[in-house]
Amino acid sequence: MHITELSLENYRNYASLNIEFENKVNVFLGENAQGKTNVIESIFVLAMAKSHRTSNDKDLIRWETEYAKIKGRVQKTQGSVPLELIISKKGKKAKCNHLEQQRLSQYIGNMNVVMFAPEDLHLVKGNPQVRRRFIDMEIGQVSPVYLHDISQYYKVLQQRNRYLKQLQMKKTSDLTMLDVFTDQLIQLAVKIVKKRFDFIQLLQNWAQSIHSGISRGGETLNILYEPSINVSEEDDPSKMIHMFEEKFHIQQKKEIERGITMFGPHRDDLIFQVNGKNVQTFGSQGQQRTTALSVKLAEIELIHSEIKEYPILLLDDVLSELDDYRQSHLLNTIQGRVQTFVTTTSTEGINHQTLKEASTFAVEHGTISQVK
Repeated sequence: MHITELSLENYRNYASLNIEFENKVNVFLGENAQGKTNVIESIFVLAMAKSHRTSNDKDLIRWETEYAKIKGRVQKTQGSVPLELIISKKGKKAKCNHLEQQRLSQYIGNMNVVMFAPEDLHLVKGNPQVRRRFIDMEIGQVSPVYLHDISQYYKVLQQRNRYLKQLQMKKTSDLTMLDVFTDQLIQLAVKIVKKRFDFIQLLQNWAQSIHSGISRGGETLNILYEPSINVSEEDDPSKMIHMFEEKFHIQQKKEIERGITMFGPHRDDLIFQVNGKNVQTFGSQGQQRTTALSVKLAEIELIHSEIKEYPILLLDDVLSELDDYRQSHLLNTIQGRVQTFVTTTSTEGINHQTLKEASTFAVEHGTISQVK
């Protein structure tokens, strides 16, 4: 798939922008703070209905305006699909094929993207929240059911935490409602954990061979899903439910004392191992970067295997973070297969055919012009 046109209205530093793209590498070239990242962020937001840079949607709306609008047209094997997202202080409205979508979980997945930015290098060495966000966003792109389940899970989690706080502060002593929330949480948690186990297995299959290629066969990458409750991918749903119930029963007193839900998918993590050692703790910076790059390239292949279309790749100022060898590996992988958007302050020193054949756009003070 590829995006053929993009229009922005009141988005970040763009009052208005209309731009067309070819199905190849598109480079946004310019100094920092000119609006390069804002363009590829808008493509990400159009796909995912959220930003990779901020959790506050108001940040996306241009200063002293009421709303931001992103429109795009994505070309897929079966035809062209117009997409539209309006972000206002009241919330978000999403349209696909000019029809408003009742839920964002129905909208997400119409355009698939893989983002690789400097902060993604923290996927390996950052905190568990970064890795959970990564899992949820990637599964959500190919599974609307998962997206709905994880959304419901966090709603129930919020209600359960609120009730635990009331029990902690002795505003109530009735445990019946806590049992109801616990049961709802467990049913959703088991679906989420099962899906995550399956996803990580698929991701590892792709990432292992890619990592082996980048490390010239010298390293083996393993990706392990680490649930906060001692369940495994071999366990069937009924066994998982029993183990969750047992854990919550044993820890109920402690949860009430702390006023918070201590276990579940919101506390799970990923472990990356190279040659059996935890890369986060024992890996060199080079190994951490190779792991992050392997995972990102594996995402591309995983999405393609699931939906039979390549996603759009967004590279935000990441080439400068990679050495020549890893740059070349990345550019060789995408060459001629994946529509790619690159932001950079300079292409000097990147001597690769892919960039020589790219469409280049100069970005300066929120205006974009194509370099012929």
